[in-house]
Amino acid sequence: MIDKQYASAAAAVADIPDGASIAAGGFGLSGNPTALIEAILAQGTTDLSVVSNNCGVDAWGLGRLLAAGRIRKVTASYVGENREFERQFLAGEIELELTPQGTLAEKLRAGGAGIAAFYTQTGVGTQVAEGGLPRRYAADGSVAIASEPKDVRTFAPGGVPAEYVLEESIVTDFAIVHAMRGDRHGNLVFHRAARNFNPIAAMAGTVCIAQVEELVEPGELDPDEVHLPGIYVHRIVEVGGDIEKRIEKRTVRERTTDAGANAPEGA
Repeated sequence: MIDKQYASAAAAVADIPDGASIAAGGFGLSGNPTALIEAILAQGTTDLSVVSNNCGVDAWGLGRLLAAGRIRKVTASYVGENREFERQFLAGEIELELTPQGTLAEKLRAGGAGIAAFYTQTGVGTQVAEGGLPRRYAADGSVAIASEPKDVRTFAPGGVPAEYVLEESIVTDFAIVHAMRGDRHGNLVFHRAARNFNPIAAMAGTVCIAQVEELVEPGELDPDEVHLPGIYVHRIVEVGGDIEKRIEKRTVRERTTDAGANAPEGA
């Protein structure tokens, strides 16, 4: 029987070297593999190239590695709520490959599926396709590295000609993801928004490491519930259901003294 369980997050990430590329799951702060991130931080790994929907927030998630100066390059769809990320990019301390969100998702999925590249309409007529998008600034504020032009071709799906831009898929050295439940074979079940980028990040990693809140025995997961089959997962570590989860932006409605004051007439 294949047993992919590791005793700790530290043991699971111990061989991630300096300079490695890592695909990290998470959508905002939902489904961030925080235990694995903290283990990478603790062991001192640096010069990392990270692919993720965003780079966490200040002092949380991937933002922890960013603040410690461990990340060399980020491929993401947006900077988000991370002021340190913005500061490092504008100061020329980090390289950013800004990628449309849907394109980024497909680049990860395609990498995991063995597809080298694909054409999409997203980005046609912009710097995404034409090049010149700043990827790294110099200390004086000038553009040190800019994106290269990409191949654009005309296709006619459904009989309607349109331009499409070529996007290469993403395959990384490692992937780190968070799931609600998994078994020792590596089959994973995600919870709600955590399912957005975790499965495709897992697919893109040559070695995928999953932290799960609950680890069960093989056969305990209903096959119809499995969101990602174990073929994509190489290591799994249980972190428990009480692992800290933060809310990126907490919003609440005002409390009223009269519970029925705002109720519709006749309610």
